[in-house]
Amino acid sequence: MSVSDIRELQRGTQGKAIAAERLRRAIRAGEVAPGQRLVEAELVEQFGVTRGSVRSAIDELTAEGLIERIHNRGARVRAVSRRQAVEILECRKVLEGLIAAKAAERATPADKERLRDYSERLSTAVRDGEPLKYSSLNHELHAVLREIAGQNAAADLISRLNAQIVRHQFQVALLPGRPQVSLGEHVAVVDAVIAGDADAAERAMRDHLDSVIKALAQFD
Repeated sequence: MSVSDIRELQRGTQGKAIAAERLRRAIRAGEVAPGQRLVEAELVEQFGVTRGSVRSAIDELTAEGLIERIHNRGARVRAVSRRQAVEILECRKVLEGLIAAKAAERATPADKERLRDYSERLSTAVRDGEPLKYSSLNHELHAVLREIAGQNAAADLISRLNAQIVRHQFQVALLPGRPQVSLGEHVAVVDAVIAGDADAAERAMRDHLDSVIKALAQFD
C-alpha cells in the first residue's frame, strides 16, 4: 500500500483521532516544549494523515488548552505560567478530593491490597533515594485511585488539567526533599481510602495538593 493510499484511509474522523492522540501524548510527555511552533506540514508527514486532519486535531487540542493559535503565526504549544499552573492545581485539588472520597467508598479488598502495595513501593523509592521512580509511582497511584473511584467525568477533567502543567509538575517532583514530604501525604490518602473514610480521604488529598501548590511557589 502506497503512502497516498494510507493517507486516503486516514482521512476525516480517523485521521483527526490519530493526530490528536499522538500530539496530545507528545505534549503530555514533554516531547514538545511549551512555546514550540507546530508546523502542519511536519505533522502531516510525522503522523501520516491529511493536512485537514492535523488542523482538526490542533483545533481539538486548542479547546483543551494544550495549544494556542497566534494571529498570522500559526499554532504553538501553550506555555502555562506559574500563576496559571497554581490556578489549575486549585481546580485539580477539588477534583482529586472527589476522586479520593469516591475511592474510599468503593474500594474492594483487592483494591485496598493494591494501594498497600503502592504505599510500600513509594516508601522504598524514598528510602533508596530514587526521585524519578518515586515520581512515576506517584502518577500511577493517582491513576489507580481514579480507576477505583469510577468517577469518569472527574478523571477526564484531571487528565486534561494535568497535561497543561507537565513542566511545572516535573520541577516540583525534583525539588530536594520533596519525595519525603509527598510520601507522608500519599500514605495519609491511602490509609484513609483503605479505612473507607471518605471525608478523611478527601481532606488528605486536598492537603496534598495544597502542599504541591506551596512547593511550586518556591520557584517564584
